[in-house]
Amino acid sequence: MTSATPSTAAPAPTPTPTPTVRLRVPTEEDAYAWHQVFNHPEVMEFHGGKAAEPSVYEELTARQRRHDAELGFCLWTMLDEEGRVLGFTGAQPWPHAWGPAGAIEIGWRLAREAWGRGYATAAARTTLERVRAAGVSEVVAMVAAENERSIAVTRRLGMELAETYTTPSGRQGHCFKLAL
Repeated sequence: MTSATPSTAAPAPTPTPTPTVRLRVPTEEDAYAWHQVFNHPEVMEFHGGKAAEPSVYEELTARQRRHDAELGFCLWTMLDEEGRVLGFTGAQPWPHAWGPAGAIEIGWRLAREAWGRGYATAAARTTLERVRAAGVSEVVAMVAAENERSIAVTRRLGMELAETYTTPSGRQGHCFKLAL
């Protein structure tokens, strides 16, 4: 006769549902929405510590509209299920003289209240599909070495650390790559 022993195995974790996220080419109004949602010290910790002036976002959204028209991709405005602006995600040519010159960079920046819900990963996966469809064969993601949240997104996307750079501000930046 055998005796039954109680099971000590923990139940399998319930998978977190992928959030619904919509991406659109940024509008002129999105410059002000981006300024508002990025106006948080934690959001801007790795981007100078505070939101840029609205004029910077006006130029950035205009440049993204040009990228979309010319390249078929850009940093898109990210919207949640109710149509609220959460930030941006997308791709653009690496815009600096230092770093991975000539590469197509993917990136994301979200409102603080949107963190930890899967939006960045879901939107970045959509970005990868769109840039692949536009004929891009490889992307990079430049991430501050201390930015553990963004590094986690690169891992979920299957990206691998390729290089480390010292930024003009003296910080360490990791360059992750992914062949598409």
